[in-house]
Amino acid sequence: MLKPPKWGYWCECWTEDLTEQWGPALLASFDAYSAPQADRWVAVALRTISPALDADASDEAWEWLYEGRIETRRALLRAEPCTVSVTHAKTRITWTIRPVLFLPLAYRQAAELPACAYDFKPRPTD
Repeated sequence: MLKPPKWGYWCECWTEDLTEQWGPALLASFDAYSAPQADRWVAVALRTISPALDADASDEAWEWLYEGRIETRRALLRAEPCTVSVTHAKTRITWTIRPVLFLPLAYRQAAELPACAYDFKPRPTD
């Protein structure tokens, strides 16, 4: 039985070196099924890292936690994408939250993958 698509939010956390020595890097991603769950993911991350941030970045984090989070939640409930960023030293950390429609996997039964999943053979790297 095929499950119907579900609305939710795709959340990502990226870092970027502002000295341009390396490009943006994806650190984490999360699939949330409600606006509160999506903004809570960002809030937990900010609370967790804030003690290690420099004073300016910590202020940015707590400003969003106290004031910006409400606007983020409202925007998510209007199905608008949101971004939260803090800059620590020469690194920008950015969380993005986008409304999405999660599609169920075709031919997925319990924990078994479809037979075609085993046909994929990775190419050797050079």
